[in-house]
Amino acid sequence: MANYIHPLSDVQSKQIGEGTKVWQFCVILEHATIGRDCNICAHVFIENNVVVGDRVTVKCGVQLWDGLVVENDVCIGPNVTFTNDKYPRSRNLDFELKKTIVRKGASIGANATILPGIEIGEGSMIGAGAVVTKHVPAGMLAVGNPAVIKKMK
Repeated sequence: MANYIHPLSDVQSKQIGEGTKVWQFCVILEHATIGRDCNICAHVFIENNVVVGDRVTVKCGVQLWDGLVVENDVCIGPNVTFTNDKYPRSRNLDFELKKTIVRKGASIGANATILPGIEIGEGSMIGAGAVVTKHVPAGMLAVGNPAVIKKMK
């Protein structure tokens, strides 16, 4: 199955897996890696040092910044915010890039904010609007601001 790259997107990367769809007004920088059968919805920005696995859905309005790894079968809801700098300052080229990992099968609800250096465990779920300030173990639910970790029902 061939890729679909909408003509109104700016896809500079050649590392995009078979069957992936990239919709309008997306920007994917040259060194980003996107897996197979992904759905990258409108208005998504993907920076250079980002790895996205297979069968990942990235809904509208999401930015994937350097240092982010998204494993297979992840769902990222609309307007989710990832961060990679704990103490951001304008024009600070010496900042410490914090790696964030979203493990296989995790789901992140709309408008959630993921602070830098966080690991979201395999099969876990982040509730809509949650502000995730610490690691989320596999199979758990994180909700609220700051996010509280609970068992999934």
